Amino acid sequence: MSDKPFDELVNIMKRLRGEDGCPWDREQDHKSIRPYLVEETYEVIEAIDEGDFDKLKEELGDLLLQIVFHAQMAAEADRFDMDGVVSHIIRKIKTRHPHVFKSTKVKDSKEVLRNWEQIKMSEGRSSVLDGVPKDLPALLKAARIQEKAARVGFDWDQIDGVFAKVEEELGEFRAAYRDHDKEKIEDELGDMFFALVNLARFLETNPEDALRGTINKFIKRFQYIERQLEARGLDPSQVTLEEMDKIWEEAKGKNDG
Repeated sequence: MSDKPFDELVNIMKRLRGEDGCPWDREQDHKSIRPYLVEETYEVIEAIDEGDFDKLKEELGDLLLQIVFHAQMAAEADRFDMDGVVSHIIRKIKTRHPHVFKSTKVKDSKEVLRNWEQIKMSEGRSSVLDGVPKDLPALLKAARIQEKAARVGFDWDQIDGVFAKVEEELGEFRAAYRDHDKEKIEDELGDMFFALVNLARFLETNPEDALRGTINKFIKRFQYIERQLEARGLDPSQVTLEEMDKIWEEAKGKNDG
């Protein structure tokens, strides 16, 4: 094995994309492999959620391969190369951590984040909300936007205000439902989700993780229902909601099946 496995990985990708390399790898472009970048990112997240560090090591390698792949294609087009990617992030880290690499003093992590936003604004951004990817999942995007606004003081002082906002949005959603206004229902539902995300942020809880946990819990409980019904020669379409709900309660009592 090379003394520098990262350099070996870069060279392997060059060979895969070379004249005598892999036909599939040679056919790809930035857009064609975009789905794999997204998929590998979520597989890293899954490994983290499972606490499986062997899997995390493997998935981080798969994700790194995607980064090297993109850098190699850019190098072939004389846009940038892997060294440029690494050099850029080194400069960014040093610039945005003056409390480590320069003489700036900070008292806590909140001040670090405030300074971080000020530094990014000095780099040419016109809004503190710039830099949030438009394609982020909606819950995560809402949380990131709210975090950025809060860093510059746009936030409640007490949680009571956040709870009041959630209740206000719920009331407006109910009113839209009573009026059978479909457009208004969607609008108010969005407002309610946004308020709940803000509550999660205020409580230092990641809304994406919270919802993912509930989804996984639902899957386990519903699959328990399916298994129990299958043992009786039935499927969910052949029983009543009341019967399924009874088995659902059993699943809850068995730590989600």
